[in-house]
Amino acid sequence: MAITAAMVKELRDSTGAGMMDAKKALTETDGNMDEAVDWLRTKGLAKAAKKSGRTAAEGLVAVHVSGGKGIAVEVNSETDFVGKNAEFQEMVGKIAFAALGVVDVEALRAADIGGQSVEALITDKIATIGENMSLRRMAAIQGDTVVSYVHNAVTSGMGKIGVLVAMTGGHEAFGKQVAMHIAAVNPASLSEADLDATIVEKEKQVQMDIARESGKPEAVIEKMIVGRMKKYMSEVTLLNQSFVVNPDLTVGAAAAAAGATITGFARLEVGEGIEVEKEDFAAEVAKVGQS
Repeated sequence: MAITAAMVKELRDSTGAGMMDAKKALTETDGNMDEAVDWLRTKGLAKAAKKSGRTAAEGLVAVHVSGGKGIAVEVNSETDFVGKNAEFQEMVGKIAFAALGVVDVEALRAADIGGQSVEALITDKIATIGENMSLRRMAAIQGDTVVSYVHNAVTSGMGKIGVLVAMTGGHEAFGKQVAMHIAAVNPASLSEADLDATIVEKEKQVQMDIARESGKPEAVIEKMIVGRMKKYMSEVTLLNQSFVVNPDLTVGAAAAAAGATITGFARLEVGEGIEVEKEDFAAEVAKVGQS
């Protein structure tokens, strides 16, 4: 029986299995949907799918640098405990190494590791470790010198926050200091030129609205806004921030003193931006009692 894309989609939607797993299940069962579901269950893949609805907001960020290229990947799990699991760490390390050869996270999901895709590898680990997991995102930068730093490292190159810094000139020790600064302060962009114009305009409008509440003339407000936006830029752009290692200098000034030009950076933090539904213990017990 010919296996159609619609059949694969139906099986994926009902089980949460990966595309290739769903296609293989249908092929093995000659297109019988019920038998395909059972086939997935026997392989532990449907079991993994049942976990896919649970929020995975913990996990690890791994960094890897090679030949002027640095990558950072975030692989999530449901609990912090799994991040300390050697089997999970080994998988994340393999994914980070594979990321050096791809351009984005979608390509990484399809990348080959030991004869199977990254997506399939994660699915297998869901079944064996027993928690929902996901490859969430990756970042990559290139430069004459690329330096990495991991904050709250649980093992070499992996932790809760991963930072990459690209620069020309200077020395690696200075790059490491900049990476630590980025981990702590979390700048929005390298410089004003790299900051999203919509974010800048929104902040400017907010500051104008605040200033107008004072009742001052528009001409005075315009001058006030210039100063306030300059202060805003000093807070959110890396080169204009006060350097945590030497607060008397901006990061840009410190780079110049070190003979370095910072050309880019990336920062990934585990679970950043993921909304986790929290439920107190009493409510959880009550829910169980009503079921």
